[in-house]
Amino acid sequence: MLRNRGPLLTLDLDRRAVEETDVESVHERYIGGRGVGTRLAHERIPFDADPFGPENSLFFSTGPMQASTMSFTGRMNCTGLSPLTDGLLSSNAGGFMSRNFADTGYGAVEVTGASDDLLAIHVRDDGVEFEDVSELAGATVSETVEYFEDERGISADQTGVIGPGGENEVRFASIMTSESRAFGRGGLGAVLGAKNVKALTVGGDSAPEIEIDGIQRDVHREAATDDHIMKRQGTVSVMDLANEVNGLPSYYFSEQQFEGVEGINGDAVEDKKYKKGTCSACAFACKLPTRDEASGVETEGPEFEVAMAFGSNSGVDDVVEVMQSNELCDQYGLDAISAGNTVAAYLAAEDEFGNTDLIHETVEKIARREGIGDRLAEGVDRVHDDLGVENWSVKGMDFAAHEGRVLNGQGLSYAVSNRGADHMYATFYSVEYPLVPEEEALDPEGTLGKAEELVHRENLMALNDCGVVCKFSRDFMNRERYEALFDASFEELLAVGARTVTLERHFNNQRGFDRDDDRLPYDLPDLEAALDEYYDERGWNDGVVPDDALPADCESAGAGS
Repeated sequence: MLRNRGPLLTLDLDRRAVEETDVESVHERYIGGRGVGTRLAHERIPFDADPFGPENSLFFSTGPMQASTMSFTGRMNCTGLSPLTDGLLSSNAGGFMSRNFADTGYGAVEVTGASDDLLAIHVRDDGVEFEDVSELAGATVSETVEYFEDERGISADQTGVIGPGGENEVRFASIMTSESRAFGRGGLGAVLGAKNVKALTVGGDSAPEIEIDGIQRDVHREAATDDHIMKRQGTVSVMDLANEVNGLPSYYFSEQQFEGVEGINGDAVEDKKYKKGTCSACAFACKLPTRDEASGVETEGPEFEVAMAFGSNSGVDDVVEVMQSNELCDQYGLDAISAGNTVAAYLAAEDEFGNTDLIHETVEKIARREGIGDRLAEGVDRVHDDLGVENWSVKGMDFAAHEGRVLNGQGLSYAVSNRGADHMYATFYSVEYPLVPEEEALDPEGTLGKAEELVHRENLMALNDCGVVCKFSRDFMNRERYEALFDASFEELLAVGARTVTLERHFNNQRGFDRDDDRLPYDLPDLEAALDEYYDERGWNDGVVPDDALPADCESAGAGS
């Protein structure tokens, strides 16, 4: 089976020490990326760790496909204990950092402990440097990136940095790379902030030699020549469809259609797009560099989830205002989905939907934990009672845009996802709109009978995150191509994904998660019976992984076991 190469590099902030560990056996079982990060976290993070404590670790990791020139491979993974969900979580970022990371020669990098001084850590194939960057305290993402470019000759594509949001431990702070791409959901930027690490930079000339089947060229060619709407409008291209099927969350989830959708939809975003944008080695180029000449607002996006959170869910029908919200989140280092939903909850409490001045002011207050921003920085799950609004979250994570009240299988997916209400964990929405060929589509109504497909899609998405392969490759990847690229049967590959999902669930079980956490803030038909079907398909007991269902290499693993 194709797998990543290279040792684990541990960066111990308490001792300013580095250590290399052979993790070849982990790569053999988990390929790379999210699988390797999850396996290492399961072994090395105590089950009772505080997400903001020094005992929590972050694991940065790539996969073998970063040795290819294939489209859809410009991504990498970060895994750690989330301060937003209080569970083990992996976040995935695009851009250009992944191949620079691979050039270090390391298969994974662990950041553990905590520093007394604000640090940048420079990881190269010829050594590691801990740099005191106390002068960057409070700096925005662009100011931080500019510092490294000017003072160290380190490009934005070699950096993972936090903004004020991370430094101030906002529970949904991001780690930003290539300046505008994010390890977004789950607040791993706040973990770096708690460790007093402003930036991790990477580079070298020691990428491992990994042979990949020539079919990569076919995928790349098709990605370059396909006339896909996402090349023009990114994920926001689905907004009109969502609105038509009564599935666009609006006014803090109180409505499911938005009368101002034309002001924030795919056409509106495409009208502001001024050039192509892409990730490393990808010819699909679905990113959205946008600019408004009149106001001078420039950003990358918004994508669908952000156009929902800061648009329809906040009662805003002006794409330029949403662009400004998106850019503020990028500069302050905040997950724009969670930031937008949290602001929307505040707007609901204050009866201020559509107040864009208040929205932008509140984003800054959240990042700096000033005034009301200090409470809102805790996220929807922890602040909803104070605001007097409903708790639109699962396992602490607020909802993505794809509406589970209409796409019931997606609703089931939100309930059982180890990451909480995240749309990318299984991308089940794609078979219910549908965005797939008719023969692969499912009736969006009902939850029963969907567990088998949900487990399959969770395992497949986990496999992509181990690879690392972008989930928007779905129109270009099939069973035969997976088998050729990864030199293994499709069943073996899906088993890697299953092991990864199981380890995440087991870790979270040790922290008290069980069936009671697989819940939604709304009713779905036959949800309890559908949960039973899902657990049976996984071999779990009421949402808990039994000992005999643990992967064979993990029977005694776990720093807290």
